[in-house]
Amino acid sequence: MSYQTVSRVINESANVKPSTREAVLDAISRLGFRPNRAARALAGGPVQSVTVLTADTRRHGYAAALEGIEEASRAAGFAMGVRVVESGTPSSVRDAVERAIEPAGALIVIAYDPPGIAALDAIPPGVPTAAIVETPSGNDGVGKPWVWIDDGKSARSATEYLLSLGHQTVHYLSIPIWTATRTRAVGWQSALEDAGAPVPELIQGGWGPEFGYEIGERLARDTDVTAMLCGNDDLAMGFIRAMNKAGRAVPDDVSVVGIDDTPLAPYYNPPLTTVRQDFQLLGRMCFAKLLSVLGRETDNEVPSCLGTDLVIRESAGPPKRSSRRAQSARRSAPANDVPGPDPGRHHNEKEAITTTRKENRNKTTTP
Repeated sequence: MSYQTVSRVINESANVKPSTREAVLDAISRLGFRPNRAARALAGGPVQSVTVLTADTRRHGYAAALEGIEEASRAAGFAMGVRVVESGTPSSVRDAVERAIEPAGALIVIAYDPPGIAALDAIPPGVPTAAIVETPSGNDGVGKPWVWIDDGKSARSATEYLLSLGHQTVHYLSIPIWTATRTRAVGWQSALEDAGAPVPELIQGGWGPEFGYEIGERLARDTDVTAMLCGNDDLAMGFIRAMNKAGRAVPDDVSVVGIDDTPLAPYYNPPLTTVRQDFQLLGRMCFAKLLSVLGRETDNEVPSCLGTDLVIRESAGPPKRSSRRAQSARRSAPANDVPGPDPGRHHNEKEAITTTRKENRNKTTTP
């Protein structure tokens, strides 16, 4: 058969007889033929591949978003590749972007950090692109094929929940902060200010549990810390471990809330109260945005912002210090207000009991 006929079958054209289509597909199966997607794109065919630019593939948010993108792209018949942006230096970013464009497909950028943000900015005009970004400020995201999670709402809802339990304030152990990731800190601070609660100094952390553990060791003896919001669940896991090691029970002595709802969150000890952020769904949303950029129709209009849900488990509760303060106040109340025991009477009774025990020990018993 002519190559035009074979091309029509591969591209699922309707202008092919069923018997011809069956013969071509049979030959494709026997020969193990696979289309060269790069060659198809260069020849002006429809885009059937996507490359994801990301600075990380291991952290929960990145990995779950990649999983969502892969599921959606596979369902749409797209091939998916991943290109890691190793650093934010201009040469590294330029190399990653150029290599990602080489297959002449489309791009998705996970722009959660400086390398990812730099890669998104470096993509030339005309390259079909969609991106996962931190919550844009103002009108930054209007009209752009971006998707994001409302990070500010995540931190705000967690802070409001801890305040509703009776905590005087909420401390915040942050993930690394740059301009784009400040939204969680803003949500935490605004919730405290709106409630008229003291705003403690923000604690800079990292991404992994080791940072939470290190901060937990430093704060374990500070009884003023009764509620801790952690910038992600990994930080919360490390912080809880440090509290337990220091003999401070969670949530009896200190309440801990995370953000993300990682798969391990329900199995921490105690199960972690956290804010669920569906990065997998976010990845599928981003791919749907890309299809719109490519002129493909989607079943429904795709929103840009994804909401979050507070998941209440067992790592947060009312503060014990409030009851301790009440007990302390009762003990220190003046005698004419609240009648109390007579210290002298107790002292005399104790002496009498001691004397009686000594006398009993000196007695001898005859059979």
